[in-house]
Amino acid sequence: MRELHDFFRSSSAHRVRIALAMKGLDWRAVPVQLQQGEQLEADYRALNPQGLVPVYSEGELILSQSLAIIEYLDETHPTPPLLPSDPVARARARQFAQIITTDVQPLTGLRVMGYLRDEFKVDAVARRRWLAHWLMEGFDALELWLAAQERPGRYCVGDQPSVADLCLVPALEVARRSGVDIEDFPRLAVIEETCMRLPAFQQARPAAPAAKG
Repeated sequence: MRELHDFFRSSSAHRVRIALAMKGLDWRAVPVQLQQGEQLEADYRALNPQGLVPVYSEGELILSQSLAIIEYLDETHPTPPLLPSDPVARARARQFAQIITTDVQPLTGLRVMGYLRDEFKVDAVARRRWLAHWLMEGFDALELWLAAQERPGRYCVGDQPSVADLCLVPALEVARRSGVDIEDFPRLAVIEETCMRLPAFQQARPAAPAAKG
């Protein structure tokens, strides 16, 4: 049985849930309570030395890092594809995804916010400003990239959802919870609305049941 060590409000786990739903795969959620520090306990560290979610397991296979998990699922279950077949579009989808996963999220994650609070005594108001700043900087770049496209599609790259959309929708969910005005980014908001018409995106939402089947 496929398992996903998951925290319902983790954007990293959220994007993997979308991928699993898009592929129509059965899986079981193993909740990890990040706010209670379960990810730092020895048993979980044995599973993932980084102490992060998600962790995907399938038989003897154990994978961390959401993009690695998504690409594994895409290669082993190629329908529907999560990366475009065209090399330029495929590179663009990865670019969009990495703006979120390597530039924005590392500065806005729970462990960073906790470190700002505990080590540097940054108060809640300043932490919210930090979070909003880095989210908005990343969204502004994505919005400008979308505006520059000669032939914009319904999704981030073309007319089929890709890994870029799997990363965008959870990031917008985090931003909305944090009070960032998504309407400042109209192209991103339209893509999110388009994605949320798809059952896979609906099933994977943080408020939805964690597992299918």
